[in-house]
Amino acid sequence: METLMLALLMLAAVLLSSVIDQLVPKISSPLIQIGLGLLIALFASSQINITLDPDLFLVMFIAPLLYDEAKNVDKGALWKNRRPVLSLAIGLVVVTALIIGFAVEWLEPSISLFAAFALGAALGPTDAVAVASLSKDTDIAPRNKSILEGESLINDASGIVAFQFAIAAATTGTFSLLNASLDFVVSFFGGIVIGVALGYFGNFLVRRVRSWGLENTTFHVLFEVFTPFIVYLVASALGTSGIIAVVAAGLVNVISPRTIGPSISRMNIVSSSVWRVLSFALNGIVFVFLGTQLPKAMRSTWDNVAIDNAVLIGYVLLLTLIYVVVRFVWLFAMERVHGRKEPAEQKPGWRADLHSALVMALAGPKGTITLAVVLTIPLYYLDPAKGMVAFPQRELIIFLACGVIVVTLLLATFVVPLLAPKKPLTDEDARCDETQVSLEILRSVIEELAARQTIENRAATQTVIHSYNQRIARIKGSNDIVDEPNTELRLRALEWEQDYVLKLIEDEEVYPIVGYQYLSRLAHIENLLKHHAGRWSLQNAYLRLRALARTGWHRLLSGLPGVSPTERTQAIRALQINGSEHVIEKLQAMLTSPECDEPAEDVSALVMEYQRTIALLRNANPSITAFTNTADKAVDIERLGLHLELEQIQTRYEEGELCRSSAKRLRENVYLMQVDLEDNV
Repeated sequence: METLMLALLMLAAVLLSSVIDQLVPKISSPLIQIGLGLLIALFASSQINITLDPDLFLVMFIAPLLYDEAKNVDKGALWKNRRPVLSLAIGLVVVTALIIGFAVEWLEPSISLFAAFALGAALGPTDAVAVASLSKDTDIAPRNKSILEGESLINDASGIVAFQFAIAAATTGTFSLLNASLDFVVSFFGGIVIGVALGYFGNFLVRRVRSWGLENTTFHVLFEVFTPFIVYLVASALGTSGIIAVVAAGLVNVISPRTIGPSISRMNIVSSSVWRVLSFALNGIVFVFLGTQLPKAMRSTWDNVAIDNAVLIGYVLLLTLIYVVVRFVWLFAMERVHGRKEPAEQKPGWRADLHSALVMALAGPKGTITLAVVLTIPLYYLDPAKGMVAFPQRELIIFLACGVIVVTLLLATFVVPLLAPKKPLTDEDARCDETQVSLEILRSVIEELAARQTIENRAATQTVIHSYNQRIARIKGSNDIVDEPNTELRLRALEWEQDYVLKLIEDEEVYPIVGYQYLSRLAHIENLLKHHAGRWSLQNAYLRLRALARTGWHRLLSGLPGVSPTERTQAIRALQINGSEHVIEKLQAMLTSPECDEPAEDVSALVMEYQRTIALLRNANPSITAFTNTADKAVDIERLGLHLELEQIQTRYEEGELCRSSAKRLRENVYLMQVDLEDNV
């Protein structure tokens, strides 16, 4: 019952933090959640035993969070900035551990040098969750934000490994640089190998299950949630870094080529929704837990009369200053090296490098990894001469780590926005920004509706998507946004149709004379479009010539007669229907693909054009019953669309793309449409 009560308290605190975050947007979510955790520790610790098992904490919370972060990372930016990321994640962690270790041993000689190194190693990793939760009022350059996110993904492993070496040396009294280096290589790179292998194996398993026709959304989502736990446990059991293995598996999920299609897109949407909720809950619980552990971790040292509390505060502030200065110097040197590679006219100058380095130095707060690591310091260890002895100054080390966590979070929340504030938007800029976000929201709804489309609700879904296209057109018209015709998209659709027909001709599934007569029509349309966009596909030309030569040779040898005009007309009509259906499948896959770079309204409008063409070719005259069924389904899908629209508005608000007044105005518009929809039903 205690565990259940604790879980409910944690979830209640996370829910409350989401409300407070909207009321007080200047304070970052992690600080709010830490504060709520402190309240739980102060008022509920007498009724509930709040304990933290560091190993369980890493596998239950940190592993899935890092997997999700790695899965959603910008792989292009991460690869582009791989050198500075590795420099910070490995080099800076080691240097920080050494410098802070010597400083701690000098400040407090009762702490052994290796124990001080352990504290320095624990203070090396930056918190991925805290970095991602930097205040919405902060304007950090995209390159710097990418470096910070990449660093926070990887430096956990290097910090944990360095900490383990330091603790081993502190408890045994011996240290071998060669053995430590070998162990680090095995732990770090072994974790990468195991993570990549398990990531690819997981992708292979999913594809195999899909090939058996078992495209079950429940299996897909549960398997994805299950992955980080099994990767962490397997890597840890094999003596490598479970954290780095989880990150590697998440990156494999990003890098691997993805199959596209409506059913796959539906799975991805459900998976994304599940991970969004899970990530929010786990992020919140992590910092609430941190808040509950701070009083317990710091109380014994704070109440210790052997050391003055003012001295303790001074130690914390001095260690924080040392950490920030070391980080600042490293980052400044890194920025200067990066600046040398830039063209002379693009070099930012040393003042800009100083500012960038200072912002990044303060934007690397400590967090739950640091606390979880220092709590693994053993209470006792076996001394060959004295037997079991208490670990010296364990409580003081934990206190110093907790103090640095709090101060760095405060600096990231309150000082970084002062150094890198977001530029205030003018009324015109704010209006343009809201317009663009509104268009993106409507496009996202179109993409999600297209992904959820089935054979049964296709007509109704297209009706609702058409209404969203009209809303997009009205917004563009009222804001004088003029779009050029999307000729490239139409040319791409024609190429798909031509490739499809050529494949049928090569496979002898259609009469060559029919196929080439239809290709001549497509070529005529293509030439008209290419008048505005000069482009020619050499590959398609080669395929046409090869198919023509093979077909001509075959007809010459066999002497097969041609088809009659009536048969030819019917065959061309059937071929056009099949070709249009093929293009629709391609367009719908494009619409639901995360890598689609075409506006959703253009793709969906072209889908509807092809569907109207198919309806005309089939002489489809829907009955009144069919019209009624479509209208009924359209109402349900319109309800879904408005619900998705509200979700998108909330997401954009939480990500700082919409201010509160804009989000409120957009929500009110959706509420009015919901009321109007229900009144008309």
